[in-house]
Amino acid sequence: MSALPGSAEGAATTGLVDSPVAPAPADLPPLTEQTRLEAREIMARYPQPRSALLPMLHLVQSYQGYVSPEGVTLCAEELRLTKAEVGAVATFYTMYKRRPTGRHLVSVCTNTLCAVLGGQRIMDALSADLGVHHDETAADGSVTLEHAECLAACDYAPVVTVDYEFYDQQDVESARALVAALRRGEKPHPTRGAPLTDFRGVSRQLAGFSQHADAGAARAAVDAPGEWGPTLAGVRLAEERGETAPPMTGPEPQPADAGEPADTVAPSGDAGQTPEKEAADARVAAADNPAERAGAAQTHPDRGTEYGRRTPGGSRPTPDTPAGTEPGTSGQGPATREA
Repeated sequence: MSALPGSAEGAATTGLVDSPVAPAPADLPPLTEQTRLEAREIMARYPQPRSALLPMLHLVQSYQGYVSPEGVTLCAEELRLTKAEVGAVATFYTMYKRRPTGRHLVSVCTNTLCAVLGGQRIMDALSADLGVHHDETAADGSVTLEHAECLAACDYAPVVTVDYEFYDQQDVESARALVAALRRGEKPHPTRGAPLTDFRGVSRQLAGFSQHADAGAARAAVDAPGEWGPTLAGVRLAEERGETAPPMTGPEPQPADAGEPADTVAPSGDAGQTPEKEAADARVAAADNPAERAGAAQTHPDRGTEYGRRTPGGSRPTPDTPAGTEPGTSGQGPATREA
């Protein structure tokens, strides 16, 4: 398969789209002052204004159906970023569309489990019915079709989403019927989750604004019924069999120096060395990797010094001794004795 830059085949192969942002069509609704006010409302949610860029991109997408050049400009102006900085973000994430989308976005999972159970057959059938490939829109503007690498619902495979709402355990015929209903203007209820709206509506929700007409509609969306059978299958079987997970117990508390070999904690004869410091030195010396060594060092009585390391004369470096300046260390040569 060829994968030329900007091609549908290349995008389907890599999961990325490297084509430029499409120019605005003649009938694209403009971004208004209300859009700017909502963008500033988003910015006010964050300590750093530029942190608002992701929801702001969803906001402009909710007005125009994709992240248009005008939308990039608005975000750049409000956040005092360059268009290149905004474009770099908008072209990195696949949920930001770079060309006008249809009324609905249909995503077909073609990752491993869904593909094995028929996801690729569904994608091929819908592509043939609509006359489009990945990230392309049907001629009537009803549906944009895309393949998805994973929709995080392997227990419901094969999965199709419409505007990010789930339609589970699909096959070729059920997916065809779903898309045909969407093209007729119908909104079949998802298998689980909120009632279907459209792509611009869900983009507004992702920007942090309600896509529903009133509070009652929002509550109905949250409380929408759903089918959770595959997800709860394990819980149901455990109840039927009387199976429970064993209780979690923490490790028994151990003495600070438990398990230390006797020869590692035997007094060394160093003046001023206590048994606690001897044991702490031994733990540092016995560490197998930097992470263990750092952990042992944190509990050493002499925190702040070079834990456990001694000079050739047997004394320990003090906090005032710069690292690497003790006799015999790197860069100093062997310790010598003046005549």
